Amino acid sequence: MNDKRPVIGITMGDPVGIGPEIIVSALDDPFIYEQCRPLVIGDVNIMKRAVKLKKSKLILLSAKSPEKGIYTHGTVDILSISDLTAKIAMPGNPDAKTGEAMLNYINKAVDLAMDKEIAAMVTCPITKTAMKMAGSKFHGHTELIAERTGTKDYAMMLAGDKLRVVLVTIHIPLSEVSKTITMEKIVKIIRITGSSLKNRFGIKSPVIAVAGLNPHAGEDSMFGPQEKEIIAPAVKQAGNEGLNVSGPFPPDTLFYHAAKGKYHGVVCMYHDQGLIPFKMIHFNDGVNTTLGLPIIRTSVDHGTAYDIAWKGIADASSLRASVKMAVLQAKI
Repeated sequence: MNDKRPVIGITMGDPVGIGPEIIVSALDDPFIYEQCRPLVIGDVNIMKRAVKLKKSKLILLSAKSPEKGIYTHGTVDILSISDLTAKIAMPGNPDAKTGEAMLNYINKAVDLAMDKEIAAMVTCPITKTAMKMAGSKFHGHTELIAERTGTKDYAMMLAGDKLRVVLVTIHIPLSEVSKTITMEKIVKIIRITGSSLKNRFGIKSPVIAVAGLNPHAGEDSMFGPQEKEIIAPAVKQAGNEGLNVSGPFPPDTLFYHAAKGKYHGVVCMYHDQGLIPFKMIHFNDGVNTTLGLPIIRTSVDHGTAYDIAWKGIADASSLRASVKMAVLQAKI
């Protein structure tokens, strides 16, 4: 009753990806239990296979609800909401049933977080392919969780110790980016970034930079008009609202300065613009967190890695970092 450690729900992700085995690796670490009470939301049968694969001594315990967990290092509390057999869940081979199961894990975690039964949710990797097989209309975690929580204004941030990037557009073709970015959308993302850096990261006076879209940030419209017509006016408006924001800056130099600590966050125009420099620095320990939600959600910043899934070699560093960040946000 006096346990102050927050309960962190960890969704198992795609059962045929690396999620189950990186959970075993992460929860073998006693530090996790010093910081929080981890609850795995997934499938106890799959987790048994992962424990065996990793030759772990972890003892799996069934928890019917978050308050029923033991939360002691050496044990793993599991809220099991699927019952997949080895014949169905074949490593690296997603299908409709495994896809439906991974969606159910996410939805359950969202509901528990909305009901304040868990302090935060941490998500293991899924794929758009498996989501599509299960009949989902969404492209990933972010859009699914936003709709389930009734959130209209949200943003995807990739965060590490040296760099935090936030995306204006996420999973769309590169050819659509210039037609999709608007002044209103950029201002909204800057606002969400500033608010989240204060309220979720504890930064009292966040400094934000905005990347340009075109080479050399347009070079006075020589390489494109978006900086002058859309991005710069958005930065000016956000600044007039009291946010410490500047730009647009040429991306080829901006990330160098951001990684050196000049800015607390960088707003990027499209997916790869932000994720390429981020993963160059934080490939193993980066965290994906959704800003603007009424709940705390962090995630590994890598995929299901079907090519190495269930071989016992997947790196759990990003999951450990995701749990750590969820705990930090829950305590602010």
